[in-house]
Amino acid sequence: MHERIDIEGISVSPDHFIDGKRVGSPTTFETRCPFDWPRKLADVARGDAATADLAAQAASAAFPGWAALTAAQRGVYLHRLADLIEANVEQLALIECLDMGMLLESLRLRVILRGAANFRNYADLASAHEERVWSSRGTANRVIRSPAGPALIITPWNAPFMLSTWKCAPALAAGNTVILKPADWSPLSASLLADLIEQAGFPPGVFNIVQGLGAELGNALTGDPRIKRISFTGSVPTARVIGKAAAENIVPFTAELGGKSPLLVFADADLDAAAKKAAGQYDDSGQVCMAGTRIIVEESVSEAFLERFHVYTDAHVMGDSRDPATTMSALIHPVHAARVLGFIDRARTAGDTIVRGGKRWKDDGNWIEPTLIAPRDNASEVVQNEVFGPVLTFQTFKDEAEGIALANSTAYGLSGIVYTGSAERAERVGRAVRGGTVWVNTFLIRDLTAPFGGIGISGIGREGGDYALDFHSDLKTLQILEGSVRSSQ
Repeated sequence: MHERIDIEGISVSPDHFIDGKRVGSPTTFETRCPFDWPRKLADVARGDAATADLAAQAASAAFPGWAALTAAQRGVYLHRLADLIEANVEQLALIECLDMGMLLESLRLRVILRGAANFRNYADLASAHEERVWSSRGTANRVIRSPAGPALIITPWNAPFMLSTWKCAPALAAGNTVILKPADWSPLSASLLADLIEQAGFPPGVFNIVQGLGAELGNALTGDPRIKRISFTGSVPTARVIGKAAAENIVPFTAELGGKSPLLVFADADLDAAAKKAAGQYDDSGQVCMAGTRIIVEESVSEAFLERFHVYTDAHVMGDSRDPATTMSALIHPVHAARVLGFIDRARTAGDTIVRGGKRWKDDGNWIEPTLIAPRDNASEVVQNEVFGPVLTFQTFKDEAEGIALANSTAYGLSGIVYTGSAERAERVGRAVRGGTVWVNTFLIRDLTAPFGGIGISGIGREGGDYALDFHSDLKTLQILEGSVRSSQ
């Protein structure tokens, strides 16, 4: 076990959290600050198959006791944890900012608090759940939700705290124990979450964290037959690997795999609002799965839209993520920055037009200028593949049918954004755009009870509300012949 690390006055453990205790590993991996890359934050315990086995043992042993509690009893722990998250917003926000690069103001005011809301929401939803009861063909019927078993939660490096809580909360509320595998590029806020779990008094083994590299740790976790649910957010190639492992053990699996979402603007829209929202897709340097990265504008207003778009984009400020004036963060890692620049370079070589940006903001660091590309045609790589950086494409359409066709022309289907002033078109196009969530004249407003997930290669399954609680449960139909039993009370 390694000593805790002081990061700007905040104590962070670099170790795993298994069975209520900190557990070290003989080897480590490093995590660095995206906007100050020479600064190493920590050497983090690097788990292996033995670590995975310890976590699976702990989660399996703790499961019967946690599952035996009522939803209301489990809810006490979840509400206590939510209180602790709210009490520690400043520390959580700063560590997440330093480790992942997201803007500190956004983390303090919105993102970390969403983590507390996740635990409260699922505690209340699980406690308020009413079993479906009905009569059919002479039998009394009841649908029962039973905890499924240990759940494996694998989260990505962008918004790691919020996404960890989003996935862990329904698993815990449903009565499952949890093994959380955070991303190796941003693991530190998960370690703080483990501290809060301990302070909230969760029984040992109910919540476990194992850190490490996917190739070394992931296969051992996903292939363990003691795991009864797997929830993953990340890339399509990794999902294929995890899906095969889940299939081997016939384990239910959800995957949220990113997107290439359209931002469709009609001539009757509020162009200023649409352009401002389009420029806002550069937030977090485009490292947002739901971002509307394909701007598709009705031809008759395309020039007027672009004028406004450039004004709003020019207002972005790049710099230190702790500075309130900064609006665009650095990318997470030099490897990712190089990947994003590779898309831009290939687009330029292929004959796509770089309308603006297209290079590093400065020679050192992980910043890339907000970039807009007009593709030579819809088959361009930069249109069809997820970049996950500050790179948007710009296309035009002549009529509604063409706009919808362009919007639906990729293999992805996570979300969509439509701007129009017509109620009829909002309904018609909103239904026609292929995506798990479609916003009209807004973006990124989420009701936590609504289903969330993707279509096509954007994923399988749904999270959110009762959809997540059902996923983390075994559903049983109990049928009793009417009139064949009587109460003894």
